[in-house]
Amino acid sequence: MEALPFLKMHGLGNDFVVVDARARMPKLDIGRVRAIADRHKGVGFDQLVIIEKPTDPAAAVFFRFLNSDGSEAGACGNGTRCVADHVMRETGTDRLRIQTRAGILESRRASGGQVAVDMGPARLDWREIPLARECNTLHVPLTLGPLADPVATGMGNPHATFFVADVTAIELAALGPQLENHPMFPERANIGIAQIVDPETIRLRVWERGAGITLACGSGACAATVAAVRRNLVGGRRARVIVDGSADGAGALDIEWHADGHVLMAGPVALAFSGVWQG
Repeated sequence: MEALPFLKMHGLGNDFVVVDARARMPKLDIGRVRAIADRHKGVGFDQLVIIEKPTDPAAAVFFRFLNSDGSEAGACGNGTRCVADHVMRETGTDRLRIQTRAGILESRRASGGQVAVDMGPARLDWREIPLARECNTLHVPLTLGPLADPVATGMGNPHATFFVADVTAIELAALGPQLENHPMFPERANIGIAQIVDPETIRLRVWERGAGITLACGSGACAATVAAVRRNLVGGRRARVIVDGSADGAGALDIEWHADGHVLMAGPVALAFSGVWQG
């Protein structure tokens, strides 16, 4: 098997293996992806991000996202920010237009060394998320154990956000896979459990579709903020989202839902190491 150079990056612990396929597409069948994803015998990642040449002339690059189970994701907020940082450093630019399955996303450098990305408009219609049947996406008729009445949001991938009094009291490892695969979600769903800390702060934990519990989820933070705004649980159209990968609240994702429907996310990025996969 050919050697595969890669980067390992993360945004608040949401980690990614990055492969540059702009010159030539390497062999990445589902078996190889899962082998690289193995946290004991491989490298380990929440998503594998492939940098490709764009097919849309409006974009500089195309990002493809694969989950740790080998399935393809339509969008990945933290992965977009991390790999955009890499490409911007490579090209010496402060802004980047990225083609994804979810559309063209714009990323830029933000204050404090952070990287921001416009995740595009939040999708609120049941058909666009999608859900299996017509319902009010602000109050989806779904209950499992202590979780009930989620808000459904499309952020290039489907999300269900449950608001709870204490996110640490929820057995997400047990409930997450059942909800991910619930018949209400024909394309499966990312499951977020959110706690309103104060009118400007949300505490969030996420079970990611195809990846499991992650230390952070960018699109999940966007979905949770949109859901909180729709339910009038925060004081405006923005929130600071504390995730499992936040260090004592010092690291977070800053989310703003603009009046035009677009959701802007900013947060830290990090390069952990580079390597070559020989398997």
